[in-house]
Amino acid sequence: MLQSHVIEVDGAFLGAAVRNESGFRFVAIDLRVEQLDGSVWPTLADAKRLASQLYRHGRLLSAPVIRQ
Repeated sequence: MLQSHVIEVDGAFLGAAVRNESGFRFVAIDLRVEQLDGSVWPTLADAKRLASQLYRHGRLLSAPVIRQ
């Protein structure tokens, strides 16, 4: 069974992080974080942090390494 976590920032549902063998795959629901859709992060905290940055600032503040 897949384990997933809701990614929510300031009351807005942005997507979900689904656990897989490589880490956490981000599934975007909100268009403001669409560029992260399908990306894989080593930790849940990484997925949340980047989604939050993109949602709040309209861009990523750091250059993350995104695994597809």
